[in-house]
Amino acid sequence: MVKWRGRDIPTCRLLPLLKRIATAVVLIPIVLALILRAPVPVLAVVAAVVALSTIHEFLKLTESYGVQPMRWPTYLSTGVFFFWLIICASGETPLLSTGRFLVTLTFAAAIAPFLFLTRAMRNRDLSTGYPAATASTFGFVYIALPMAMLVQLRQQWAGAFYLLYLLLVVWAGDIFAYFAGKAIGRHLMAPRVSPKKTWEGAVASMAGSLLVGWSLFGHAEQISSMLLRAGLITRPGGMFGLEIPALLPMIELTMVLNVAAQLGDLVESLIKRGAGVKDSGAILPGHGGMLDRIDALLFAAPVLWFYVAWHVME
Repeated sequence: MVKWRGRDIPTCRLLPLLKRIATAVVLIPIVLALILRAPVPVLAVVAAVVALSTIHEFLKLTESYGVQPMRWPTYLSTGVFFFWLIICASGETPLLSTGRFLVTLTFAAAIAPFLFLTRAMRNRDLSTGYPAATASTFGFVYIALPMAMLVQLRQQWAGAFYLLYLLLVVWAGDIFAYFAGKAIGRHLMAPRVSPKKTWEGAVASMAGSLLVGWSLFGHAEQISSMLLRAGLITRPGGMFGLEIPALLPMIELTMVLNVAAQLGDLVESLIKRGAGVKDSGAILPGHGGMLDRIDALLFAAPVLWFYVAWHVME
């Protein structure tokens, strides 16, 4: 038993929280160093590893739905896609144009079902072909493409700042929702999908994301100076030396990103609920699997990528 605010709390209830905090303490500095200082090809390699690990967890979940997934064709397709991304990011002109990336992204999403259905022709039981191809296509589009968007976003002007902004907004929303939901959560949001998520937690999540978004853009100069002194960036000034956009549009963007992140969390809960499991894996102590950790990011990343790409291409 542990005493906290005059109450006795069983140690077994605190252990998951302590594991969650310890994992975050280890991972957050590594992630910040990757998005702020690592060369883009290195970031692309890490994104590929995360995507493959997450797809592995997702395909394992599909087995609970009676689907025999195409594991190696899915891994191979994801590996080839990220290999192309790494090659493009390693050239003499490391900035992969948004237009070229968009065309490739569209082609990859469109051709994936045909490739997996073609592979399904080899299945001994043809009735398993379509479900397997569907699972592989969804896993590729749901996981690999958003992770690739993060890599391409890193190459854009102010890309490192926007990635930092995205991660902090998603993390803050998740943390505020977690603690507010436990402390004051009473009204369930979607009990059939996620029995622990509450409307109080959702409101707290929005408040946390808005607080972080306002702080980042409202105090960009001070934050950039702090990161410069820490050696995490090389260019001084707000948004790492670039012009700071108007605050109101950034607040609106933060709200949209928070909604997308919360929907991403609920969608993964739907998949796990249908599969009858609590976590997608156990690779991250206190957090579960890789999919558990990046589920919100998979929905929020395309939203931010679209916002930045629209301004790059207009």
